[in-house]
Amino acid sequence: MAREGRAVGAASGELVTIGEFARLSRLSAKALRRYDELGLLRPALVDPVNGYRYYDPAQVEGARLVAWLRRIGMPLSRIGRIVALDAGAAAVEIRAYWARVEAETAARRDLAMYLVDHLSAEGGAMSRIPGNTGSTGNAGDTGKAGGTGRTGSSAGAEDTGCLGGRGSSGSGVPGGSGVLGGPVAVPLVIRCAALTDTGAVRTTNQDAAFAGPRLLAVADGFGEGGAEASAAAIEALKPTAWGGGDGALSAADLLNALEDTADSASRAVRDAVAPCADPDGSGTTLTAMLWTGSRLGLVHIGDSRAYLLRGGELFRITHDHSLVQSMIDDGSLSREEAASHPGRALLLKALVGEARSAPVAVACRPDVRLREVLAGDRYLLCSDGLSAVVDEAELRAAVITAEVPEEAVRRLVGLAHEAGGPDNVACVVADVVVAAEE
Repeated sequence: MAREGRAVGAASGELVTIGEFARLSRLSAKALRRYDELGLLRPALVDPVNGYRYYDPAQVEGARLVAWLRRIGMPLSRIGRIVALDAGAAAVEIRAYWARVEAETAARRDLAMYLVDHLSAEGGAMSRIPGNTGSTGNAGDTGKAGGTGRTGSSAGAEDTGCLGGRGSSGSGVPGGSGVLGGPVAVPLVIRCAALTDTGAVRTTNQDAAFAGPRLLAVADGFGEGGAEASAAAIEALKPTAWGGGDGALSAADLLNALEDTADSASRAVRDAVAPCADPDGSGTTLTAMLWTGSRLGLVHIGDSRAYLLRGGELFRITHDHSLVQSMIDDGSLSREEAASHPGRALLLKALVGEARSAPVAVACRPDVRLREVLAGDRYLLCSDGLSAVVDEAELRAAVITAEVPEEAVRRLVGLAHEAGGPDNVACVVADVVVAAEE
C-alpha cells in the first residue's frame, strides 16, 4: 500500500519521477543520482522496493542552483555547504568563492605575462647572435651578491641587516612586476628593522616579523594555533630553508625557488596547527620579500601588506585577498564603507591547516612575483593591525620622515597605539642603499 501511495502521489503531480525532474531542472538523471549520493540534492521519496526516486517540484530551484554553481566551476564539496544556507548567506559565499577565483586567475595571468616577457627577451637576445638559428640558454643576470650584513631577528625584536643585491640602471614602474631590465649597475645592500607589538587590547601576540640578510617578512596568525602558524610560515622562508646563497639566480630559477618556498610555507603551517582541535580554523597571512643576486621575489597571501616608498610617493604593491577588497574591486563597496564593513576580517586566501570540519578550507598557494630594485627605495611590510587603523597618509608621513628603519618601525607601532591598538601589530621597514654608502 505504501508503494501504491507513493506512485499515486507522483502521478497526481505532488511528486515527479527522476526523468521528469531532470527535464525541469536541466540536470541529467545521472547527475541527480550523483548529487543524491553526495547529499547535495536528496529526492523527496525513494521507493524502498525498487529504489525509484521521486522529487518535489519545489526542489527545482535548488537543483538549478546546484547546476549553476557547477557551471562556474565550484567544487561539489563547497556547493554542499552553500545549498544548506539561506539566500543571503549563500550570496556571500558565492561572492567569496568567485573573488578567490579571480585572484588566482590574476596570479596566473601575471605568471603568463612574465613568461611572455622572459621568453621574448631571451628570443631577442639569441636572434642577435651571428649565425644563430635557435633559442637556447637562460635569461637573467649572473652577477654576484653585492654584500652580506648583520643577521636579522625574529618577531618582537628590532634588527638592522643587509640584503645583498644589484640594482638596475633603469627606472621602473613602482607597482609593476617582472624581470629586471638593463645592465647591472652598482651593488646594493639593505638596512632593515622589524618590530611586533601585542597592542592595547589583545593579551597574546600572534603576529610575527623578520628582517635578515635575505628575507623581510610579516605574518598575522589567527585561530587557536595562530602564533605557531605565523612563526612556522616565516621560519620556512629563511635562507637556510629555501636555499638562498650568495650566488645570483636567473629569473626563471628564482621564480621556481619562490614557488617551492611558498609550498614549503604552506606545509609548515599545516604541520604547525595539526595538533589543534580545529586545524582548518587556524592559520596565518604572509607577506615576504626574498632577495638573491640581482632580483627580488615577493610572496604574498592574505591581507598583510607591502608598500614601496619611491620618489616621495607611497605605493601599495600587494593586493588584499579579502572579501572587502573583492567588493571594492567590483565597485559594490567604497573604500570609506570598507572601513566599517562587518566582513572586513573575512579572508579569501590564507595559509591554514587541513580541513576536517569545514567542507572547503581557504588554504591555497601564495602569489609569487619578481620585482625590480632601485637605490633609494624604502619598503614597508605590515600586518592589518597597522594598515587597518592607520590611513595611508599617516603611514607615508611616518615612513618618509624617519631617518632610519629602526625609527620608522617605532613610529608606526606608536601610530597603531594612538589609534587604539585593537590588534597585534607587525612591521618591517627596509632601505635600499648603495653598498659603498653602507
